[in-house]
Amino acid sequence: MNNTDITPNPDILTQLANILAQRKQAQASTSYVASLHQKGLNKILEKVGEEAVETILAARDAEAGGDASAVISETADLWFHSMIMLSHLNLSHEQVLEELEKRFNISGLVEKASRPQSQNKESQDKEP
Repeated sequence: MNNTDITPNPDILTQLANILAQRKQAQASTSYVASLHQKGLNKILEKVGEEAVETILAARDAEAGGDASAVISETADLWFHSMIMLSHLNLSHEQVLEELEKRFNISGLVEKASRPQSQNKESQDKEP
């Protein structure tokens, strides 16, 4: 069976968030998630950054004819660690989904222009 035969569970992010909330309270010696929370936000951000770089590299490899499944795997790792970050900050994936929903039917250029000026400047600085 390949991945196209699997029907995605629309509640998987909620299920993952619930597991992450439980593990946040666990002993660091028995839970990877708890150990990240114990090490603090900087360690969590380090992992998010590491997974972001790995996702980028996998995407470049896939475009050059490499294994596209690596992009999926690395993106899953990135989302997982991003959800740990949200949990650490007492934020939720629902808030991210709400933000994405707000952006439907809005041009990316219009959305960007509606941001406070400081956010627009930061975005411009980061673009190649």
